Amino acid sequence: MSFILPILLTLFFSSPQKVLVYENRVYEPEIKSVQLYSEKREIRSHLLPSVTQINQNDLVLEFDDLRNDFNSYYVRIIHCQYDWAASSLRDLDFMADYNEFNVNDYAFSSNTQIPYVHYRFNLPKVKLPGNYLLVVYRNGNKSDIILSHRFMVYDGRTSLKQDNRTSGALTLRSTNQQLNFTVDYRGVEIINPFGSVHVVIRQNQRWDNARFNIKPSFVREDVNQIEYRLFDSDKFFTAGNEFRFVDFRSINFPGQNTDRVDKASIPYHLWVQPDASRINEVYSQYPDINGQYYIENRDNGNDETASNYVDVTFTLKTQELEKANVYLVGAFNQWIKNQESRMQYSPATGTYQNTQLLKQGWYNYQYQVEGNQLSPNYFEGSHFETENFYEVFFYYRPFQPNADLLIGYFPIEVNGR
Repeated sequence: MSFILPILLTLFFSSPQKVLVYENRVYEPEIKSVQLYSEKREIRSHLLPSVTQINQNDLVLEFDDLRNDFNSYYVRIIHCQYDWAASSLRDLDFMADYNEFNVNDYAFSSNTQIPYVHYRFNLPKVKLPGNYLLVVYRNGNKSDIILSHRFMVYDGRTSLKQDNRTSGALTLRSTNQQLNFTVDYRGVEIINPFGSVHVVIRQNQRWDNARFNIKPSFVREDVNQIEYRLFDSDKFFTAGNEFRFVDFRSINFPGQNTDRVDKASIPYHLWVQPDASRINEVYSQYPDINGQYYIENRDNGNDETASNYVDVTFTLKTQELEKANVYLVGAFNQWIKNQESRMQYSPATGTYQNTQLLKQGWYNYQYQVEGNQLSPNYFEGSHFETENFYEVFFYYRPFQPNADLLIGYFPIEVNGR
């Protein structure tokens, strides 16, 4: 009995079972600043999407663990269909090596208020183009998940020609953006395009509002072309507005849109200048990074291990909405609307507020509304002139292997400047 009781107590007080979701997600609050990107020889390549061409092997994962104790982390990769359901492929069908990799590139933070360990991992090559989910877990225990993240590998055997002609009601054209295009597949034999081809489009690297399984408008098998004209309003994208931003790459000399910094607290506490609704404002052009963020430290120059984590408070001055919630979202929290991103209203100040623990850098963000039949962009507005970044993913499922292969990837800038 004396041996059984400690075991029962351990089981009773242990953390809830972690359930893997096939999305970009962290499973422990200590895991921060997760970035998976294509490491090109470009300035701020961290902003590039987690997409690469087959055999290029240039995808990199980076994240911080605020526990400041080294953990033995491992990575495995799961092949997925176009809709991010797990495929039936075995590991050897898409991996050249045993599907478990040690994350052995790490460094401890230096002179930071909150100590942390920074981890970096170069993704291995895969043998097939398609959708993949990277899963990081602790000590070889595949159920002890700390994060999951999507990435895509494509085989460029198709080409795309964009058609900029628009259609639809005038009111939709003033607040939405429409993509029409033709895919040329002369480089690959496609059988039954209507049933075996799937197209997915996403805006600004977001999955929360991506359009899945877009059907062809016309198939011209005599010239190996598939035409997509997205007449239906449910295939339009809300253009939105240029993203709000805050710059705290330096804590000593905070940048644009910072209000004040309290250095008496640990960690430091930074307030963003109060925001207001933009719903009735005309479109105003200014540079943004399409909802993304990047880590940069201008105080001592070491971005990965000397950048401080700061409590950052965002404030929106407005009347309280009835039967609706307001969320602070951006790439920094994977656009997830949950308790951590929900803003709290203070009748005394007439503001919504939310505080996030963020690493020094430049952050895009916006306020989204959910409920009471209000538009998600209720506080942001939407203008067809807005600069947005779109990606078209073209999948084909042959008889062998019976899985969706990504044989076309096409980035498209709308209103690029």
